[in-house]
Amino acid sequence: MIGWRMVAGKVASQVTLISRNGVDHSQRFPELVKAVAELAAPSFILDGEVAIFDRQLISRFEWLRTRPKHEVSTPPMHIVFDLLELEGDDLRPRPLRERRQALEQLVAGHQLIIPARRLPANGLEAWDEVLRCDYEGMVAKDPGSAYTPGRTLSWLKVKQRDYRQEARGFHQG
Repeated sequence: MIGWRMVAGKVASQVTLISRNGVDHSQRFPELVKAVAELAAPSFILDGEVAIFDRQLISRFEWLRTRPKHEVSTPPMHIVFDLLELEGDDLRPRPLRERRQALEQLVAGHQLIIPARRLPANGLEAWDEVLRCDYEGMVAKDPGSAYTPGRTLSWLKVKQRDYRQEARGFHQG
């Protein structure tokens, strides 16, 4: 999947969508602001990517800026892969497996905010699925790791070498 990295935050009725560069995109994606506001917890911070998918469910990066009117597409969706804070509790020091469980509970049943697809835990099986499904690549994460910004040995991105500009799958979360 190719999208815009976006942190969604909610405090009471205030919702923001902030890009990796610190730009507030809340007005650009009102459907997502509404979806984030509808989640049950009164406050949280989600880390993920905003993406729009075409009729074949291929993410279309360029449609985040301008969606063609003649093309069938999904609304913008927030594909979330981490939960950094929940109701004032900083979850970043906790293991990924705990953060992921809380994340899945928070967004369960929502159509515009969904957890990133999980690949098999075995790296060779995961890579076989990446190749078979023609995904862009995968992100391998240590389930016991804390959340730390930037790339670490607990968080590795692996891409297909000759992959096209448009991805065909979700990151492992």
